[in-house]
Amino acid sequence: MRSAKTIFIKQAKDTMKNPSSLIQFILFPVVAWLMTEFVAKSENFEGMPVNMFVVLMGAVFAGMGLIMVTAGIVAEDIEKKSLRFLVMAGVKPNQYLGGTGSFLLVLGSITALLFGLIGIFTTAELVKFVVVLIACVANSIILGATVGLMSKNQQSAMSLGMPVAVVLAFTPMVANFNETIYNASSFLYTQQLNIITNDFTEDFTKAMIVIFINMVVLIVLFSLAYWKRGLRS
Repeated sequence: MRSAKTIFIKQAKDTMKNPSSLIQFILFPVVAWLMTEFVAKSENFEGMPVNMFVVLMGAVFAGMGLIMVTAGIVAEDIEKKSLRFLVMAGVKPNQYLGGTGSFLLVLGSITALLFGLIGIFTTAELVKFVVVLIACVANSIILGATVGLMSKNQQSAMSLGMPVAVVLAFTPMVANFNETIYNASSFLYTQQLNIITNDFTEDFTKAMIVIFINMVVLIVLFSLAYWKRGLRS
């Protein structure tokens, strides 16, 4: 517990000193707000779903932005030998992921709430939107951390993480126009986000179960990557 708290504080300080990481949590909701106010609500685009850009940018943030940010952070720890020192101090995989990931999850949760406040939702829809978005944010943080562990440095983390992030972020968008892809991608947590945020009458419990299963699988992959990297205390 103490190790995770120490890593949390370390990550908070590092992130606040790194505008390129911090801006990711601000940029996406700002774009969503601008597009909502000046496009979706404009009389020139009558008939356009008012929450279209909130849902779109929220999905890109959760499915793409967080993977790249987290991968870069973990790869930086590897490149600078910070992670090696933490391991030598006895830090376990769950402690490292808990400390680093929990801070990013706090920021991601605030961003998810901002998305919800920008959109026009009923109370029930807002709760569903924020909860499912935060759950997907958590999954992307774990996946991003795994990508970071598999990378030698920040540059390779970006190269490795980008294809993964693009697939997760944009497959649900393509699925809206192709039934085969829609059915084939139903196991992805980002697809469940797409399903719920586009139709709040869909089975929310089922979506959360699929997202939770994704999370368990990703945690296992992170642990394997941690040990395979030779990060043993």
